[in-house]
Amino acid sequence: MKVLVLGAGVTGVTSAWYLAKAGHEVSVLERRSAAGLETSFANGGQISVSHAEPWANPGAPLKILKWLMKEDAPLLFRMRADLHQWLWGLSFMRECTPARTRHNIAQIVSLGLYSRASLQALRAETGLQYDHLSRGIMHFYTSEAEFEAAQEPARVMREHGCELDMKTPDQCVQLEPALASARGRLVGGSYTPSDESGDAHKFTQGLAALAAARGVRFVHGPRILGLARDGGEISGVCVEHADLRQEVLRADAYLVCLGPWSPLLLRPHGVRLPIYPAKGYSVTLPVMDESRAHRVSLTDDEYKLVFSRLGDRLRIAGTAEMNGYNTEINEVRCRAILRRTLELFPGAGDPSRAEFWTGLRPATPSNVPIIGRSRYANLFLNTGHGTLGWTHSCGSGRAIADIVSGRRPELDFAFSGPPPSPRRGPRAAYATG
Repeated sequence: MKVLVLGAGVTGVTSAWYLAKAGHEVSVLERRSAAGLETSFANGGQISVSHAEPWANPGAPLKILKWLMKEDAPLLFRMRADLHQWLWGLSFMRECTPARTRHNIAQIVSLGLYSRASLQALRAETGLQYDHLSRGIMHFYTSEAEFEAAQEPARVMREHGCELDMKTPDQCVQLEPALASARGRLVGGSYTPSDESGDAHKFTQGLAALAAARGVRFVHGPRILGLARDGGEISGVCVEHADLRQEVLRADAYLVCLGPWSPLLLRPHGVRLPIYPAKGYSVTLPVMDESRAHRVSLTDDEYKLVFSRLGDRLRIAGTAEMNGYNTEINEVRCRAILRRTLELFPGAGDPSRAEFWTGLRPATPSNVPIIGRSRYANLFLNTGHGTLGWTHSCGSGRAIADIVSGRRPELDFAFSGPPPSPRRGPRAAYATG
């Protein structure tokens, strides 16, 4: 079957890889000049099954009120005259109940475990190198209230198979000596030894090259104008080339991996995705003092920041700004990330050579991505991964390849699509209108 994948971020490229392995003739359409140049370019670098507590949780509404109008807040809503932002916000609030939070944690952990195992198998198969480290991820806490609030989500994660152990401040420093300078601030932590880190951009470009060698065709440059429809199926993708020439690209099946732009493409066709762009920021520093630089990947839960070691670079990323499709770098937010980093790890990186970056993450209110079928028989979805696109990319790519091929995915996950057959398998739910 001919499959056209829309988008060459980490999710689109992993989907193309697994579709090609399944025997399909695959093409990938990407408006940028190479793979992995947008949301996948400079993210936090974590493969973090342990990062499964969604933004929408019982403590979120009060925090959001506290953070309103605070320019460097971890989660900042910039209220706009945008109906989709308000509808998304209402859905977000509905997801903040304890029952919905537990349900969403179970979904996120299930996909995370499957995805991490899929990444490890892919790495063993291909030998792909992307500055990966298999030293686990530690969440550390500098607030007693945050540490106490983390206990119940941690219990739910363990219940669903995530290996996560609570640690004392001294144990945190023992696991990551670079935290020694922050020992007086620590109140505790949690550690998942099986989690990993690595450069998503390097991975995406490396896997794209391997996929191309396997026969996947990458088409770079054309701008997608919209979808052509014929009854209950998609009949083509309308594109415009740099010379303004327009063309309709046709395939047997179409897979949307356009991240935050997915709802814009699908809304005119009655497919309503609960996705809104969450602008995230990252700072990359060259290592200045090896003895002060972390090697275990870290998460600062109070400030919603992640710290990864990528070769001789330190990558610090996080925060979310709900401000539509605005991609301007807000230096106040970047400086806040840099300031927190220098407070915790003085002398580790060179701030005079800091590189700032921002990208739009496709956030659903629940943090659970949308993977599966749409209302059109030959249109499939793999989008809405929010802050966990890198973590969930291999698992969701492998799962969507199964779905496109008419097979049931191996993992237990609430995929969108038609009701399941009587035999045991993942639950199904319609995710589109």
